[in-house]
Amino acid sequence: MRFAHTNYHLTNIITMKNRINQLFESQPKNLLSIYFCAGCPTLDGTADVIRILQRNGVGMIEIGIPFSDPMADGVVIQEAATRALRNGMSLRLLFQQLTDIRRDVHIPLVLMGYLNPILQFGFEHFCQECVRCGIDGVIIPDLPFREYEEHFKTLAESYGIKMIMLITPETSEERIREIDAHTDGFIYMVSSAATTGAQKDFNATKQAYFRRINAMNLRNPRMIGFGISNRQTFEAACSNASGAIVGSRFVTLLNEKEGDAEAAIRALKEDLSR
Repeated sequence: MRFAHTNYHLTNIITMKNRINQLFESQPKNLLSIYFCAGCPTLDGTADVIRILQRNGVGMIEIGIPFSDPMADGVVIQEAATRALRNGMSLRLLFQQLTDIRRDVHIPLVLMGYLNPILQFGFEHFCQECVRCGIDGVIIPDLPFREYEEHFKTLAESYGIKMIMLITPETSEERIREIDAHTDGFIYMVSSAATTGAQKDFNATKQAYFRRINAMNLRNPRMIGFGISNRQTFEAACSNASGAIVGSRFVTLLNEKEGDAEAAIRALKEDLSR
């Protein structure tokens, strides 16, 4: 494998390494991570949303790469992706928008996107651009763990990119322990095997799932996502993991506030406190 600008490449890995790990070391509980879809509701709002979320105390941000067939996502995020694509968002444009983001943003940034557009972009090129922009981790919901290990792990690790894997209530204990042993960052606990979307509370089955994973004493921290929208779900996530990932609810609020991220995060914090 050839590296262009090797010194630049290695220097960036050294300076960016462990931003995710440092977050969980410094704040192991009650973390709030926010997901939004790049290019929605406005094409050029990506960097502004990130800066405003950091200013409002968000611990980590997941930036969604819009895709035409997002199988893990509910209606809200599907519609956001459709709108973003219609606005003209692409992976190439997203990286352009993130070029200078590390001048004043210091919290971990994670890209979340499906495998198809990443492969079309070129996986090594994708990793190079992540390093250039200071992206700390990547979530690819439709990348099976075995395929990741065989075809992507070596390259991702050579660029210092944390690959974040998802687990669901249906994931076997054996697979969870494999993921825990062979990844380094955090584990994304999906609250149910269904698609994303706001929920009023977590039922007894989901609570039992949270407790079961807790009892495994995994070495990686965990974040719970899918369905976090109010105080009940946020507190349940925080009591069973390092924190919560809010996606659909924030995307809805960002649309309602016509791209005003300041108003959207204020409204979300109100939702999570009542």
